[in-house]
Amino acid sequence: MFDNLTERLSNTLRSISGSARLTEDNIQETLREVRMALLEADVALPVVKDFIEAVKQRAVGQEVSKSLSPGQMFVKIVNDELENVMGQANESLNLATQPPAVLLMAGLQGAGKTTSVAKLARYLQEKEKKKVMVVSADVYRPAAIKQLETLAGEVGAIFFPSSIEQKPIDIANAAIQEAKLKFADVLIVDTAGRLAVDEAMMTEIKDLHAAINPIETLFVVDAMTGQDAANTAKAFNDALPLTGVILTKADADSRGGAALSVRHITGKPIKFMGVGEKTEALDPFHPDRIASRILGMGDVLSLIEEAEQKLDKKKADKLAKKIKKGKKFDLEDLRDQLQQMKNMGGITGMLDKLPGMGGMAQMAQQQVDNKMFVKMEALIDSMTPAERINPDILNGSRKRRITMGSGTDIQDLNRLIKQHKQMAKMMKKMSKKGGMANMMRGLGGMMPPGGGGGFLGR
Repeated sequence: MFDNLTERLSNTLRSISGSARLTEDNIQETLREVRMALLEADVALPVVKDFIEAVKQRAVGQEVSKSLSPGQMFVKIVNDELENVMGQANESLNLATQPPAVLLMAGLQGAGKTTSVAKLARYLQEKEKKKVMVVSADVYRPAAIKQLETLAGEVGAIFFPSSIEQKPIDIANAAIQEAKLKFADVLIVDTAGRLAVDEAMMTEIKDLHAAINPIETLFVVDAMTGQDAANTAKAFNDALPLTGVILTKADADSRGGAALSVRHITGKPIKFMGVGEKTEALDPFHPDRIASRILGMGDVLSLIEEAEQKLDKKKADKLAKKIKKGKKFDLEDLRDQLQQMKNMGGITGMLDKLPGMGGMAQMAQQQVDNKMFVKMEALIDSMTPAERINPDILNGSRKRRITMGSGTDIQDLNRLIKQHKQMAKMMKKMSKKGGMANMMRGLGGMMPPGGGGGFLGR
């Protein structure tokens, strides 16, 4: 997300460094470039105008402190204003009401409403420890009701059945009564979408809102539609008292126009961001972290949170104890490491969140053969337990069997064995005195001249 914008802004903001003072003249060219970068990112024109004016007002004539270069000061101002545009801090859901807290989902067809209902149910159950019920009031698409039933089963939420013969208001009221009987903390109501904003749709959802009086009315919008997302959000906001926005397909949006426009145009906060198809791919929206990532300064907090959620601590502890005892790092351990890295979004997913590594992430994206990781796992899976524990026993006939069984070739297997040996050597150094320093030296040894590394290049 934001790849194009990050690249443009990073290059632009480098050009202003070296000046002793920020003046209108020496920031004019930079502001023009920033304006172009935002417009190319499909940020709505009124948002761009207000943003540029706010940066200009703060930057012109501002004395540069001793610890910051003018370039750094300017970057800080741009960062602060990006946060202001997107809402400064994450705004969580308001669930402070007599249960069940009713959440109403609104949006156009194809925006990802039904999937977002399931993602939100999972989030509330896992992070907030709430008992969640879901219901579909989409009486126009029987497939939508069935889809929600399937997704509810997947995430472990209570599903309240409905049918196309019923009226949306009747469905929602019956679900509220059932949620009370089942002692559900939260009821999420999915609604019908249309291919475009129309009067009949708005009247229906207005009536539904008035009948059930939800504590949260969330507008679900596809980030890929850019500034159109902001305009659609405004149309819904004029018709309904929205309390927040869920931005879907954010992982596929390299421009970021929707994220920068929605809050400014609607005045309503983006509360969550959908970052993939899986039901766990929903993140709270933190404007400060997003601004930092846009400017290539990384997002370490999100990386830490992701690691805590997605890494298997038991496996990590087991490996640490094994290495400490001086035991060998085998191919079973390597497979575990590959799976952990895959859970974290691969090399590019991790580099993207590290300060100053945004460019490296893009470079890695171009250079990494993503199929290579799949091949490595397939090779290890094709081995016997004895071969995984001791790769030294791999002779010609064993290698042929493994490559044929995994659909790979001898070069792939030889590359895997070489990389495993490098990692095993590094792990051995870690187990000795001065482990961390030795590990860093080991990592350096894995890097060929010009950067990259065992896993980054072919």
